Amino acid sequence: MYLKNCWYVAAWSADIDRTLRAETFLGENVVLYRKQDGTPVALEDACPHRKLPLSDGALKGDTVECGYHGLTFDCAGACVAAPTQADTIPRRAVVKSYPVVDRYRFTWIWMGDQEKADPDLIFPIPNFDDPTWGKTDGGVLDIDCNYLWVVDNLLDPSHVAWVHVTSFAGGGTDGAPLQVEKTEQGVQVTRWIFGEPPSPYYEKLLAFDGPCDRLQHYEMTRPAMATNMSIYTPSGTGGYGSTPVAETFINISYNFMTPIAEDKTRYFWFQHRNSEPDNREMSEVMNKGAVMAFHEDKAILEKVHQGMKHAVTPHIDLGLDAGAKTFRLGLSKAIEAEARHEG
Repeated sequence: MYLKNCWYVAAWSADIDRTLRAETFLGENVVLYRKQDGTPVALEDACPHRKLPLSDGALKGDTVECGYHGLTFDCAGACVAAPTQADTIPRRAVVKSYPVVDRYRFTWIWMGDQEKADPDLIFPIPNFDDPTWGKTDGGVLDIDCNYLWVVDNLLDPSHVAWVHVTSFAGGGTDGAPLQVEKTEQGVQVTRWIFGEPPSPYYEKLLAFDGPCDRLQHYEMTRPAMATNMSIYTPSGTGGYGSTPVAETFINISYNFMTPIAEDKTRYFWFQHRNSEPDNREMSEVMNKGAVMAFHEDKAILEKVHQGMKHAVTPHIDLGLDAGAKTFRLGLSKAIEAEARHEG
């Protein structure tokens, strides 16, 4: 069901501290905390004795003490104390540990084979440290649906015409032709829309008035990392192969889906723009608009999940589903290949 030898976002880095934080990722219960030096730690959230969650225990220095009988585990998951039998630590008193890394304001977790957990494989964010680019605070949202429905939605530029009427909709979003291309780790769905008014969300963010050329670039990378790039440029200056002009506005919405369980997804995001890095008001307006739009998606996707899970008649696909179907096929093959190799 899940690709495991890859990095997922576990949390915003600022949300992990010197307290025991119980989470579930890919159906596995995990406890997160930070060592005294600030390094993040992730362990299986279950004492091997009677499976009481370690998150119900206590943080002792850099170790975790179980709240039932005091078995204590270090950051690698090894038992370092067994008070009820101090002379003999049980050989099998071990909990699984997970590689975790702080990067791009997120804490990332590797759910698969620890020996393959290369931080260089974390999803790259170009220009993240470029001081001329602005960032929003971003957010996190739990959605009661399978993560692949969120993936499908983020490979579907057309839904904005109906779901996001007051934000991302605009001329051409309901029917302009889409281009679908496979990438090394996924798929991208794009289209240029020419000579139309900007969408309501972007209208006040642009440095020019009048009609624009607009790029919708929806890209998904395994396991479930979405790069949704919008380019707005004065009419006549856009198109595939075009070079940005001084007024061109580029906004990249980074969206990271972490499966919690089969019926629940945690959705992290932030936006990254090519201008006005110190404009706090712009960042707040952008973030507020994104939150509104993502709650609109949440309402739709939770009902889609229930409708598809309990369908009594067959569903159909439309042409706009080509990107999502391509991604799902590639992901399924990757999961199968990983299972064969691990087996």
